[in-house]
Amino acid sequence: MASESSFDIVNKVDHQEVDNAVNQAAKEISQRFDFKNVDAAIKLTGETIDMQANTEERVNAVLDVLKDKLVKRQISLKGLDAEEPKLSGKIYKITASINAGITQENAKKLSKLIRDEGPKGAKAQIQGDELRVSSKSRDDLQAVQALIKGQDLDFAVQFVNYR
Repeated sequence: MASESSFDIVNKVDHQEVDNAVNQAAKEISQRFDFKNVDAAIKLTGETIDMQANTEERVNAVLDVLKDKLVKRQISLKGLDAEEPKLSGKIYKITASINAGITQENAKKLSKLIRDEGPKGAKAQIQGDELRVSSKSRDDLQAVQALIKGQDLDFAVQFVNYR
């Protein structure tokens, strides 16, 4: 077996699942008794999710409902970047975004981790917002995956294109 095997480490988000989670959260907010008469709302506009309510506690509760729906749809909360509640007129608002892709800084951290603690035959190469890991041995690649899964990273990762 002379050919090299490889896989890519990515941070991808299924936007349809995010849309579904926001729609489910909006439906729950419209039906729940504790959200009656508090001007609670949530909507997805492009890459951002806007939430609002008339008190800081209620807008944080809207965020909790959204987080619950995202988790049920297997979307990592590590990718959710929510701001602190801001008062806008009489309404508190939270703007959140879902981050996808691995930043250059995080890719360098992963690459260094693989070089320092991974198997000697494994090589990591940054390709845009992905990281390609290659090795002659598939066992080395599985060891790298186990190493990365064991780390407490502040961003979500998936392993794709395993060849």
